[in-house]
Amino acid sequence: MKKAALYNLGCKVNAYETEAIQQMLQKNNYEIVPFTQKADIYIINTCTVTNIADKKSRQILHRARRMNPEAIVVAMGCYVEAGEERVLYDQGIDILIGNEKKNKVLTILEQYIRGEKEGKDSLKEEESIENVKKYGDMFLEETKTHTRAYIKIQDGCNQFCSYCIIPYVRGRVRSREKKSILKEVENLAKKNYKEIVLTGIHLSSYGSDLEGGKKGESLLDLIEALHNIEGLKRIRLGSLEPGIIKEEFVKKLKGYNKLCPHFHLSLQSGCDATLKRMNRQYTTGEYYEKVNLLREEFFDPAITTDVIVGFPKETEEEFQTTYEFLEKICLYEMHVFKYSKRQGTKAASMEGQVQEAVKTKRSSQLLFMAKNNKKAFQERYRGKKVAVLFEESLVTDGISHQTGYTREYIKVKYNGHKNYINQIVEGRILPEEDGDVPVFEPFMH
Repeated sequence: MKKAALYNLGCKVNAYETEAIQQMLQKNNYEIVPFTQKADIYIINTCTVTNIADKKSRQILHRARRMNPEAIVVAMGCYVEAGEERVLYDQGIDILIGNEKKNKVLTILEQYIRGEKEGKDSLKEEESIENVKKYGDMFLEETKTHTRAYIKIQDGCNQFCSYCIIPYVRGRVRSREKKSILKEVENLAKKNYKEIVLTGIHLSSYGSDLEGGKKGESLLDLIEALHNIEGLKRIRLGSLEPGIIKEEFVKKLKGYNKLCPHFHLSLQSGCDATLKRMNRQYTTGEYYEKVNLLREEFFDPAITTDVIVGFPKETEEEFQTTYEFLEKICLYEMHVFKYSKRQGTKAASMEGQVQEAVKTKRSSQLLFMAKNNKKAFQERYRGKKVAVLFEESLVTDGISHQTGYTREYIKVKYNGHKNYINQIVEGRILPEEDGDVPVFEPFMH
């Protein structure tokens, strides 16, 4: 048996693909070993979302080569797709695979082992990612978590935000056939997975390309079909664009009791002038309406977001506008990022690049707000009835406990002796504070 080690960089979509490839190799008699061990084959699923991600991709590829100079090293994914093949040739990477051929890794690898094809040939033979129309299907048999599974339902993006390289390396929107998704989720539900998280590069566009967006192939239609799968207890949505949050959409979501009231609505900036430079397709006024619509239909839902600080030409006044807007909408969680140049994007060549020290200061201000917002949200749930899906057992400072998440994605811990792993347990969050993670008390049965 040949030993293979895999390493994943980047997003949940990449993580899904890496797990699916690992299972593909296992089914074909490859022994999977940790990436830190000597292996015959190293497969790295790269990321290129920022220049820092590029650097990390190169470092991991170098590490693989150092661990075993005789190994076959495979670079696949976004860093390769971004046109870095010349760099990778110079570094002696054996096989290069773009995003559209990830589901053919096994075939490409075995052709290379048999000496039928050079590793770089697979990249040369690939159609330009911009012209690819069909979704490259994969199938996940199980996941590492054993409780929840991320399900990739879509690839590509048509938005072209000025800071983002992803449409150039992932191509246009391509949706996975509903029957393939249902088959995968039905299989996971039979194996006692309780929760799925729908993910994609641009989740909100799911179905828009399937036979012209025919009826029965929208994100709502998919959620309805998944809702009917026996054994599945929870459906959670990945990142959504504000534009999909419309009254009819939200009212229908409310009718699916398996859907978790947790919505990640990408914002990026709370200033309209900055949003325009980012090429985001909404205003802060429209975003505010979407947040209120969710709060009207769902009881105190968890709404989370992403924010970029220090975007080119962001003045102190623009940042203050963003700060005040975020104070006004008071979201559960904010993922704050300092703007990082990505060569090949429009924003990288914009005038008015913001100094790193200014970005750090602004980031710190928003992170402080985010910490307080999260604490306030958790406080509102103290003493209230919640349902928790327990995921892992931990030992902290010599004390054993189990951790899990409510439907609203509040992380809690249980300090008792019963084993609740992979069970959904009703109880309440205790009023008393005990560190950053609230304590959960199950109801007596």
